[in-house]
Amino acid sequence: MTPSTGSKEAPLAERLLQGDTRALARGITLVENDDPAGWDLVREIYPHTGKARIVGFTGPPGVGKSTLIGALVAHARAREREVGVLSIDPSSPFTEGALLGDRIRLADHFLDEGVYIRSMASRGALGGLSEATLQAVLLMDASGKDDVLVETVGVGQAEIDIIDHADTIVLALMPGSGDSVQALKAGVMEIPDVIVVNKANHPLTDSMIREIRGVLALGPVTDWKVPILKTEATAGEGVAELAEAIDAHHAHITEAGTLEERRGRNLRNEVLGLAAVRLRRELERSLRGDASVQELLDRVVRREVDPASAAEELLRRER
Repeated sequence: MTPSTGSKEAPLAERLLQGDTRALARGITLVENDDPAGWDLVREIYPHTGKARIVGFTGPPGVGKSTLIGALVAHARAREREVGVLSIDPSSPFTEGALLGDRIRLADHFLDEGVYIRSMASRGALGGLSEATLQAVLLMDASGKDDVLVETVGVGQAEIDIIDHADTIVLALMPGSGDSVQALKAGVMEIPDVIVVNKANHPLTDSMIREIRGVLALGPVTDWKVPILKTEATAGEGVAELAEAIDAHHAHITEAGTLEERRGRNLRNEVLGLAAVRLRRELERSLRGDASVQELLDRVVRREVDPASAAEELLRRER
């Protein structure tokens, strides 16, 4: 049963702030289900956020992002850092639940109380991230996690909104993959702070790294030189170097004063994104069952009215 707002919310927030794993799991479920109690919870714990380091991982399917994250979790735990992992999965078309479930590669950490792993359905979000992603990250942050690692569905021109959620973005690629070559051409090379070529025992690894360097050279000059690292995540090779690169980037943006700028931009974009989603829902709700709206949409289908003009007409009705 969904807890009601009011008297039950304070204990849940209190338990979450004390690091209670069940309270964290309950809170994420509430925000994922768009339950008002979840938004109340986020409102209550929000002043206690901003301490965790948020690292986003993106890249084509099959490059080994989950394995990399599992290896990084082990590295962080060896340093006694508490870790939250949020894996954004493709949605089931039937249940809208996470299709892949909790990653098998992360199974070694399931019994570790210092690690919390959660899969969340993207629910059709074009950017590869669920609407509730930032809320879940905030809850993990408030629960005392030192690092929150966010893994996206994949990569592509529309799937780059991880940039609006993370302090540091890691792009994972692999040699010999057409998807990786496509990633180089899709504009996503503009977003990573660290690039890692996983499964680096492949004979095409060095040539791919040269290609990546060539693409990066065409981009704008910045005060951070994006490192390109080689890893064999299943064997743990190169993982310490990847962790060091993430640490170095975080230190760099902290010293340069751009960490707070990034977080401010992310939060402003989150506000606008949530407002847009809610405005669309309100518009759909108010227009549902309106025969004149259906007639307008039918006219678009008959090509009597163009989509932009029809949209403007709908907005005029709501003003």
